[in-house]
This record gives sequence, structure tokens and C-alpha cells, in this order.
Amino acid sequence: MGKLLVIEGVDSSGKATQAKKLLENLKSIGYDVQSVEFPDYKSNSSALVKMYLGGEFGKNAEDVNPYSASAFFAVDRVASYLTNWKKSLDDGKIVLADRYTTSNFIHQAAKISDKAEKDKFLDWVSDFEYNKLGLPKPDLTIFLDMPVPYAKILMANRPNKINNSQTLDIHESDTEYLNHSYQNAHYVADKFGWHKILCVKDEKVRSIDDIAGEILDTAKEVL
Repeated sequence: MGKLLVIEGVDSSGKATQAKKLLENLKSIGYDVQSVEFPDYKSNSSALVKMYLGGEFGKNAEDVNPYSASAFFAVDRVASYLTNWKKSLDDGKIVLADRYTTSNFIHQAAKISDKAEKDKFLDWVSDFEYNKLGLPKPDLTIFLDMPVPYAKILMANRPNKINNSQTLDIHESDTEYLNHSYQNAHYVADKFGWHKILCVKDEKVRSIDDIAGEILDTAKEVL
């Protein structure tokens, strides 16, 4: 069995950039790696995700309860796993994911303020995706700790992944929700033992290569 590595974080924390850098760095030292990205916007399996993030079910993230929203994202992951990267893991390769089940932990659990209810939801997501749907658990989850004010600056300079426009999705456009997600991300990162990478030092965003080097060193510890 191969290894599943996940790059996670709030919106515009640099996940896609760092996933690409890690892919390049691991390949350069001889590892056989396949990369995947969630949501899989190129697949029909992401249709409900696109509708949700595009505001068709409500203009605010809280308009859709976390259990329903989580199911949209989970189905997209299952379709990707079964058609795209299950064989790679079975063959012993490394699969590198830009977001995963862990994003439901961050973004959907952020809708729940009561700790007991939050923990109940997190247990449900884990059981639903890993047990009921049969998705593999990550061997390593790296959390990019990018505070919201810095993420907002980065967000303004990149297009919407749903339709390549400058329109923000319902998660990105709600600063209060972004703050809740960031605070919740620290809670779940501690709960599940994710490896945190600090992206800001001395009130400046660290360079891409500086962060990438720390990520590579962390990944090599589990490979």
C-alpha cells in the first residue's frame, strides 16, 4: 500500500502552490507520486459542490447544513478515488492531495459552535468517509497556517476555481465565515494531530520555497 499525503488549510493559504512544489520535490528525489485536487472541478462528480459554492442552495455557507454540504464533497472524492487514484495507492505509489476529507473537518465543522455537537459531527464525517464510503485515511496531513488577513490579500489576486472568474464563492466572500473556519481549523488540527506549518513570520508571509522546504522535510519523515 502506498502513502496518502494531504495539504490542507483555509481558503487562499497556498495549498495548490505547495502541493505542486511538493510533487516536484518528491519526484526530483526519486519518489513515484500522483497528485489529486479536491474538489475535482473537471469531473461531473463535482456538480453539487459547484452548485453549493456558487450559491444556488443559499448565498451564505450556513444556508446549507454541514451534513448535507459534507455529502456533496464526499461523493466527489469517492468518484475521484475509484476512477483515478485507488490503483496508484494499491500499487504502492504516493498520492498527494490538495484538500481531502480534512476540508469537511475545517469548513463544515466551522458552522457548529457547540463543542459537543462539533465533535459529534467530526466523528460522523470520519465514519462516513473513511468507513462507510471506504476512502483511505491520510498518512500525513499538513496544515498551512495562513491567518485570514494574509489569506484575504492572496485571495484577491487569484481567480475563482469554479469558473475561472474573479467572483468569490460563498466561503471566500464571507469574512466572518473565513475567521470561523480558521479558528476551527486549529481545533481540528490539534484534535487529529495534523502537522502545522506557520506561513507567516515576523508579520510577513514566508517565501514559497521556504515553506516548501519545511513541507518536504516533514513529508520525508513518513515516507
